Amino acid sequence: MCHLSKTTLTGLFVTLLLSSCVVSKKQFDELLTEKVKLEADIQEMSAKIDKLETAIDSLETSLQDVTASRDQVEAELQAKKNALSDLQAEHDKLQGYYDNAINNSSRLNRDLAEQHNRLLALQKTLEQAEYDNNLLADSLALREEKVAELEHILAETQKAVQTLKGRVKQALKNFGSHELTVVERNGRIYVSLSEQLLFKSGSATVDPKGKKALAQLAEAINKSPEIHIMVEGHTDNVPLSRKSKYMEDNWDLSVMRATSIVKLLIKNGVNPANLTAAGRSEYMPVAPNNSPANKALNRRTEIVLTPDLSALFEVLGQDQ
Repeated sequence: MCHLSKTTLTGLFVTLLLSSCVVSKKQFDELLTEKVKLEADIQEMSAKIDKLETAIDSLETSLQDVTASRDQVEAELQAKKNALSDLQAEHDKLQGYYDNAINNSSRLNRDLAEQHNRLLALQKTLEQAEYDNNLLADSLALREEKVAELEHILAETQKAVQTLKGRVKQALKNFGSHELTVVERNGRIYVSLSEQLLFKSGSATVDPKGKKALAQLAEAINKSPEIHIMVEGHTDNVPLSRKSKYMEDNWDLSVMRATSIVKLLIKNGVNPANLTAAGRSEYMPVAPNNSPANKALNRRTEIVLTPDLSALFEVLGQDQ
């Protein structure tokens, strides 16, 4: 995970934005390196979710295998019980012959002793089979409990995501689809806000209408304090027309816009520890940069809301 906390990273960006000192190349490179690490964390979280889903599939497959093994053992156990019953009946019959022909029973005695030994051996085998069956039943119960627990947590997480999605859409219902969209992908909520709603061209200062939208979004987010929030700035591929010592290219613009939005969310009560600001520049477009309309689609800010998966990780950790 990152060695630099989200709050410290935000502080660094705020210092860069507000300070009158010139930022050295070394400082800029360090900040850029930290940004890349944050992006890696997002990819790692997605990989962990994939791993969780794979682990559940594996547990369900294992559960099916154990169930099949248990059924086979129970069938073998029943067969041995039937054989034991047959042997017991034969033993009783031979015992009757023995009682009636004690004076001429050498062969019968041998048969009786052999049958008695077979009976003892079968009883021992039956006891071992019953013991193995009990162990298998215990293992099956534990696996069923683990799968049920994981499925419950996943269902609760999905329910929380749907509730959050509905709450966010309700909070932002007064804004048009050309200004923002709210979608769910891979268990996350993506709130995509257009440049038109938030910023003037080339600026990292949020417009009043954008502040209103962010305030309403923050109110919805604050009802789910356990979620993690990634704010990603995106641009088109048009170079900046107005540069400054703090904003030389689209990388700077995307990062500064993300930081501006993070600060507004904090101002509206969002926990800073749950926030991360990241700049994507022009390198994650949603459309080819081959027309004014498509470029407008790419000039956006995405706020990614991710549920807390610590309960899932805890259950999987107990299984290891």
